[in-house]
Amino acid sequence: MIDIEVEDAAWTTALPEAEALVLAAAQATLDSEGATDEGVALLLTDDDSVRELNGRFRHQDKPTNVLSFPAPQNPERFLGDVALAYGVCAREAAEQGKPLAHHLQHLVAHGVFHLLGYDHEMDDQAEGMESLERAVLAGLGIPDPYATRSN
Repeated sequence: MIDIEVEDAAWTTALPEAEALVLAAAQATLDSEGATDEGVALLLTDDDSVRELNGRFRHQDKPTNVLSFPAPQNPERFLGDVALAYGVCAREAAEQGKPLAHHLQHLVAHGVFHLLGYDHEMDDQAEGMESLERAVLAGLGIPDPYATRSN
């Protein structure tokens, strides 16, 4: 089960198909790991809400693009929650010259991969996670989001 909550109307103003994009990216990510029976909740919200969550749970007083909150193991097979900040995501997409729709789907996949236990703290972890993201995004028709990044 994939639950999507749109808390900030800016998402659907900018992307009327935002919920469908989120659903497609989350489902493709879960499918890529054979996690078809797992549940996730995704929140499309604003910078202030993500800033508050980031401060409360990560002790960082700033908004960020995406936050993932893995759930403890449970019989409902609920993996956890992902929150995305509209303002940060929209600014990043514009700065990177990417369509907001592509950036949104990338960040959804990124957040869901965190719920599935992937991380990017170490270089080898980052390479593995980025490879998984590239594969999911390619299946959605989205170009490699890391292709133009300088290392």
